[in-house]
Amino acid sequence: PKDLSDELIETMKNSKKICSHLHLPLQSGSSEILKRMNRKYSKEQYLALVEKLRAAMPDISLTTDIIVGFPGETEEDFEETMDVVRKVRFDSAFTFIYSVRRGTPAAAMEQVPEDVVKNRFDRLLKEVQDIAAEVVKRHEVTVQKVLVEEIDTHEAGFVTGRLSNNTVVHFAGDASLIGKIVDVSLDEAKGFYYMGSLVK
Repeated sequence: PKDLSDELIETMKNSKKICSHLHLPLQSGSSEILKRMNRKYSKEQYLALVEKLRAAMPDISLTTDIIVGFPGETEEDFEETMDVVRKVRFDSAFTFIYSVRRGTPAAAMEQVPEDVVKNRFDRLLKEVQDIAAEVVKRHEVTVQKVLVEEIDTHEAGFVTGRLSNNTVVHFAGDASLIGKIVDVSLDEAKGFYYMGSLVK
């Protein structure tokens, strides 16, 4: 977040060649924890950045990284993270439990009890998944351009592709579609992805 300039936002907004997706690592919603992590931004700066991005590109998809249980994290700190998750409404988030790395400053800090971290992680994961399921639905029952990437590994006779906002779509098709941009009807949102059908 500290490196995302107004110029880059403007470039993304005006370019026809840049996808409308950005991975913007949060790590923690607590400014105090961010300081301990040696991150050069605060909760307020992060939220202001998201506001700028959404003003420039209302349809942008945002994903993130979040660490739970960093040394010294209190319940209040964790609630600050949950607050950011609720305000930003990420399309998805990679969530991690903090693990001690020997030789780092954090390894010498007071660690959060394992059961507390696990409880917070489960609460965060549920919140992220519930919000993502709602957010992804925004294009349900519309026709969108999909870049076909590969043969679907789970469903025979299906291919997998992505929307411009990086959301995955599975639909019936064959290897001849790989590398092409095709119109797909997004029939059903399934949490983090869509089941669709090729528009001929």
